[in-house]
Amino acid sequence: MEKLNLETAKKLIDSAEKEAGNIGVQMVISIIDDGGNLIAAHRMDDAWLASVDIAHNKAWTSVALKMPTSNLEEATTPNSELWGLNTTNNGKIVVFGGGIPLEKDGKVVGAVGVSGGAVPQDVQVAEAAVNAFEKI
Repeated sequence: MEKLNLETAKKLIDSAEKEAGNIGVQMVISIIDDGGNLIAAHRMDDAWLASVDIAHNKAWTSVALKMPTSNLEEATTPNSELWGLNTTNNGKIVVFGGGIPLEKDGKVVGAVGVSGGAVPQDVQVAEAAVNAFEKI
């Protein structure tokens, strides 16, 4: 697989939505390609409107920095080396969990971003999409 496509994105969203349903949280799930372009976004009924941008930006951050957004949490606290990182890139950088890159053969080919619950819930739902991707 060289590029993510809509068919794959729908499978990842289905897996993530199922996990969100299992934990009883309405979420927004966003899948982007390696260039940061949206492939698909899904807002579950009654999910927060604010989560649309947050989910997309979590995915974008994961692609742009080639790492899970949770990796930024400690380094971006006050007086840490990356304090203020979230103010760069027109405020698109998200420094808490819920964005995870999608990797194939050691290369980032896209990312998933999830928003709508507590951070550990967002990570759990994003991981469900990543697990589905790894089985494809």
